[in-house]
Amino acid sequence: ANWIGEAPFSSRPHVFQNLGDGTYNHSGLMAIRAAVYAGVNITYKILFNDAVAMTGGQANDGDLSVERVAREVAAFGVSRVVVVSDEPQKYGRKAEFPPLTQIRHRDDLDEVQRDLQTVPGTSVLIYDQTCAAEKRRRRKRGLMADPRRRVVINELVCEGCGDCGVQSNCVAIEPVETEFGRKRAINQSACNKDYSCLKGFCPAMVTVHGGVLRKIAGTAPAPMPPEATGWDLPEPELPSSKRPYAIVVTGVGGTGVVTVGALLGMAAHLEGKGCGVLDMAGLAQKNGAVLSHIRIADRAKDIQAVRVEAGGADAIIGCDLVVTGGEKGLAATRKGRTQIVVNTAATMTAAFTNTPDLKLPIDLLEMAIKARVGEAAAHFVDAGALARNVVGDAMGQNLIMMGVAYQRGLLPVSSAAIEEAIALNGVAVDMNISAFRWGRRAVAEPDAVAVAAFGETGAREAEKAETLDEIIDRRAAFLTAYQNARLARRYHKLVGRVRAAEAKCTGVSEGLTEAVARSAFKLMSYKDEYEVARLFVDGSFAAQVQRQFSGDVRLEYHLSPPIFAKAGPVAGVAKKSSYGPWMKTVFTVLAGLRGLRDTPFDVFGFSAERRMERQLIADYQGTVDRLIGALEPKSHKLAIEIASLPMTIRGFGHVKLKSVDTARERQAELLAQLETRPAPPEKAVA
Repeated sequence: ANWIGEAPFSSRPHVFQNLGDGTYNHSGLMAIRAAVYAGVNITYKILFNDAVAMTGGQANDGDLSVERVAREVAAFGVSRVVVVSDEPQKYGRKAEFPPLTQIRHRDDLDEVQRDLQTVPGTSVLIYDQTCAAEKRRRRKRGLMADPRRRVVINELVCEGCGDCGVQSNCVAIEPVETEFGRKRAINQSACNKDYSCLKGFCPAMVTVHGGVLRKIAGTAPAPMPPEATGWDLPEPELPSSKRPYAIVVTGVGGTGVVTVGALLGMAAHLEGKGCGVLDMAGLAQKNGAVLSHIRIADRAKDIQAVRVEAGGADAIIGCDLVVTGGEKGLAATRKGRTQIVVNTAATMTAAFTNTPDLKLPIDLLEMAIKARVGEAAAHFVDAGALARNVVGDAMGQNLIMMGVAYQRGLLPVSSAAIEEAIALNGVAVDMNISAFRWGRRAVAEPDAVAVAAFGETGAREAEKAETLDEIIDRRAAFLTAYQNARLARRYHKLVGRVRAAEAKCTGVSEGLTEAVARSAFKLMSYKDEYEVARLFVDGSFAAQVQRQFSGDVRLEYHLSPPIFAKAGPVAGVAKKSSYGPWMKTVFTVLAGLRGLRDTPFDVFGFSAERRMERQLIADYQGTVDRLIGALEPKSHKLAIEIASLPMTIRGFGHVKLKSVDTARERQAELLAQLETRPAPPEKAVA
């Protein structure tokens, strides 16, 4: 309602105001009525997400529905009502909307908003879509249908541009470090099946219909069911709860942090102890920092306050490294008192959506934690790897951490009470008990667990250290399959020239050669129609799908063919269309025609994007010549940065064009620095 007072004094003709359905129900409708009577130009965007997310996902009070909200605001006298939904077809002829109400698909949201900006007076846009976190909860409890359709990203086709994350703002899209750079993958345990990531302008996104998601990745053994033998773990000495024992659980919203507090609270109740739990989730139901404060005491009356004060934690269960290592996570710690267990499998922050190369300061976070509580009091576990490889579900990480904390003697309740609490919760009981026990076992039998999680070596296999020759030879072999041996020889020749010049300049350093080897390969293996087709039929993607799914599956491809693509609502952005399994036959034909690439018979080569990609290769060769000519020890580091710029060029279509412009601007800046460097002093003549 602030706009009522601001509008007469502002040059802005119109504003949007977000409003949740819960807020609308208890007071927001009064603001809409006041805006109507004041005659100001405003559009209220009412999010009807079917849950009061701010306070934990409760259902709305009263008989609130989309139709009722539309009728109410129409009765207030708003000038227009528009409803957008991810399922507009669900509103049939019997839907009781007021006259002239528009029903649109959520894909039209931008167009609808631009239209409402021009509507005089107060208008209302109702966005009807159930909260994603609530969908996942209801599907787990069998209260909502679970679509047998999942999104998979072809790792080799993926460019790592992150447009899928920009379009969906989804935390299930995670980075994957590969031989050919950072790519994207879908965390199937965290995926809410919203499918908005498919809007990303990328052919790597494929939907898999049918089949069953394999719970176990790789070759790790199946998880032990709760009733299996081999769980005879030694019981730790539990801490006393004669005085209130303080625990803080830190993590990321939507992953079950609040569940840990609820389970510990129930376990304490089952043992006749007092317990207080305070969940500090705020607006962080998904991907935000969540802290759960827990106090357990033999007598409930001894708990005077639930929130753990600064320096007052006896134990911290760190379910996420970033949150735990932050100031809020460490505020409750005190050296000499606090013991802390931390999951090293850090979840990317929301900034990753718009920063594709974002890297978390893992080492610095671990150092900060150790410095705060002392090295002996900090214990680190890769619960992410354990959850994936031995439990079979990434959502088991927090229960693993609870098991780790228990076995280290940091929880004042028995394992029997915790497991009974898990059973009473009634959600994924077998998996959660298994995760809790694997966490205990990770402390009691670390070597056995390491073998189960990481293979016979008993340790995570680090990425193989590659020599420069291996990097070059692997890419030359890829270019041969990409087109022919001639292209590979051209690549070898370019890299060889740089290697000789760098050896002459520095003697031992090979940083520039490696930068050119990686960048030249990226430019020379640009993903045109032939290459995308080849990477779908060469067997690698079929193996990827088979690793993730069992049973009969049907693949659906989401593409924007250059000849048949329709124009999208945004200028310069083509619209993607869906194609069935028959597309694999087309891919096979296209892959076989890759010899036509860069010839007069290449029908795709005439497009502006393909011409640009060929020009990038020629330009890069010219840049390399300039770098070789100006190479000296003092300019070596700058030359490496310039040579590495093509690695920032990612994506397809308009996404790639934007990254090319950014890379060219940066290159111009760096080349200017290179050319303005002072010339080396001439040697004195004896």
